[in-house]
Amino acid sequence: MTFQKGNNLWEFRNKHGRDFKFTPEKLWEEAILYFEWIKENPLVEDSVNFYQGKATHEPIYKMHAMTIIGFCLFADLDTVTFYEYRKNPDFMNITRRIEECIRNQKFTGAAAELLNSNIIARDLGLVDKKDLTTDGEKIEGIVYVLPNDPKLDEDNSKAGTEAT
Repeated sequence: MTFQKGNNLWEFRNKHGRDFKFTPEKLWEEAILYFEWIKENPLVEDSVNFYQGKATHEPIYKMHAMTIIGFCLFADLDTVTFYEYRKNPDFMNITRRIEECIRNQKFTGAAAELLNSNIIARDLGLVDKKDLTTDGEKIEGIVYVLPNDPKLDEDNSKAGTEAT
C-alpha cells in the first residue's frame, strides 16, 4: 500500500515522539539519590603498613568525585539524552542545578585537597595562563626556517666569521 496524496493521518496524533524517561522532578530526585550514593560509597585505597615484620592492611577512604557521566550511568540515562534535556525549557533549571552541584563538589573537594587539584582544574576548565615568551606583546609575524635553506647557511657562516 502506498502513501496516498492528501493523506493527513499524521494530524490525528496527540503527541510526537516518545515520552521522556524522567520528569524534571524525577530527574532531581534521581540526582539526590546519586549525590547520596557518592557520599555513602567513597573510594577505598588499601594501605599496607609494616610493623615489627608484620604487614597490616588498612582502608583509606577517599572522596569520590561526582561527574555528569557518573550521574548518567547511575540514572541509566544516556549522556546525549542528558544534554538534550538541558536544551528543553522544562528541564533547563534542573539540569543546571545538577551540573552546579557536581561542579561545586569537585571544586570544594580539590580546594580541601580531598581530590587531585590538577585533574579537577582541567576538568572544570580552570587554567592559570602565563605568557612566558612575549611579555604580553603582540606577535607580529612568524619566520619559518626550513632545513637546508641556502639563505640560512649564508647567515650562519657570516655569524660564525663575525664572532671569531
